Amino acid sequence: MDISVVIPLFNEEESLPELAAWIERVMSENGFSYEVIFVDDGSKDKSWSVIETLRQQNKNLKGIKFRRNYGKAAALNVGFSEAQGDVVFTMDADLQDSPDEIPEMYRMVREKGFDLVSGWKKKRHDPISKTIPTKIYNRTARCISGIRLHDFNCGLKAYRHSVVKSIELYGDMHRYIPILAKWAGFNRIGEKIVHHQKRKFGKTKYGLDRFYKGYLDLLTITFTSRFGKRPMHFFGLWGTLIFLAGFVIAGFLAYDKYVNLAFKMTERPLFYFGILAMILGTQLFVAGFLGELISRSAFDRNHYLIESTTGIEPAGD
Repeated sequence: MDISVVIPLFNEEESLPELAAWIERVMSENGFSYEVIFVDDGSKDKSWSVIETLRQQNKNLKGIKFRRNYGKAAALNVGFSEAQGDVVFTMDADLQDSPDEIPEMYRMVREKGFDLVSGWKKKRHDPISKTIPTKIYNRTARCISGIRLHDFNCGLKAYRHSVVKSIELYGDMHRYIPILAKWAGFNRIGEKIVHHQKRKFGKTKYGLDRFYKGYLDLLTITFTSRFGKRPMHFFGLWGTLIFLAGFVIAGFLAYDKYVNLAFKMTERPLFYFGILAMILGTQLFVAGFLGELISRSAFDRNHYLIESTTGIEPAGD
């Protein structure tokens, strides 16, 4: 199969028929074999009924319905597990992403060798209250990750099949799929300017809270990706440095008191900073030690992504 299109949705009953017809037209014109996987994230409207009707009309369409709303990352993760296409696309269900972009993005993956191609909504049809925070957020993500993308959170993306099978999404980590892909070893990440359309039906499902949550998630994914399997490298280092700073302060005050006969150590504010530093340093070091114990007992502690082998026979049962 050439293409899988994973579409998470929440209360999008009005846009689904037009989106399905649009995708079908693009696939037919380009001769692609395909599947469309709609993931209904606990919609309260008639979205699931619409999906069932569309499935009867086109057997290339499939549907998964959550019992309640879990979020976009969960919907994408389930869709990725079901996708069978050589190239897997994601797009939003609100008609703001154009299926006409699929053929060129498909060629970028299949012919130009990209592992992931992310859409860039260079000209956005969004209010300034969304565009300015988005630019700040994208600039921060570029600086931290080193990935030169202009629009990390664009819903329209194309992935090599092996990429979606090698990453796991949870929480709100759908914003950082390019970062997850890079840290999984997929470094050929490209970008394509895509057409962004005005919302035709309904209203946006995201509020301003997504921006501060996005920064918290960025810190989380950065830390877990770099230190998830070696927490002592972070906590142990900083714990040791802070403890040594406190120890040096305590040593200086002790020398000042007993050699220079200065006034009481406890009468100097620096004394309490030294004690605090030693306590914090000890706590951080212990946190790193406990993190190592937890990491050693994790089920995926020795899980590594193997791209290919030669001369290795598959293990028997």
